Amino acid sequence: MKLAQTAYDNAETGCCARLDPVQWDERELFWHEKPFLTDHIRSFFHVPLNFGSVMARDHASIEAAEAYPEQPFWLSDEVSSWGSDVFVAVDRNVPGARMVRLSGAFLTKVFEGPYRNARQWVREMDSFVRDRGRTMDKVYFFYATCPKCAKRFGKNQVVLVAQVH
Repeated sequence: MKLAQTAYDNAETGCCARLDPVQWDERELFWHEKPFLTDHIRSFFHVPLNFGSVMARDHASIEAAEAYPEQPFWLSDEVSSWGSDVFVAVDRNVPGARMVRLSGAFLTKVFEGPYRNARQWVREMDSFVRDRGRTMDKVYFFYATCPKCAKRFGKNQVVLVAQVH
């Protein structure tokens, strides 16, 4: 499947689609061997340095393999101040790419505001998870829009996706 054939509607900006919070806010997802193309982004104090080139390369590989899922999204694992691992959802293996499969239960919550609020969002996410009687094992960030599109939309939305048990 090509990106143009998915439910990803970026016609408004030509870049990012508007996030539909109903699909992401306070949801519980169950994944079994969900495939993701994985890559690494270099950062300087969590500010990505090569995001555009990495995502362009990954999207070219996904497009060539026609591997976009119906609802495209990607997750970031902020492994250190110097880099993050990115996981781009696909619907099948992408030849030549590093692939991972995620399984388990995941809780999601939409946050809005500047990226500098990330620590607060993680604390709120941990509280949200505990209020549901669960424990957070790992947290991923889904940065729904780039800074340019967030400015155009008038809001910056980020989805935290917590793997839980």
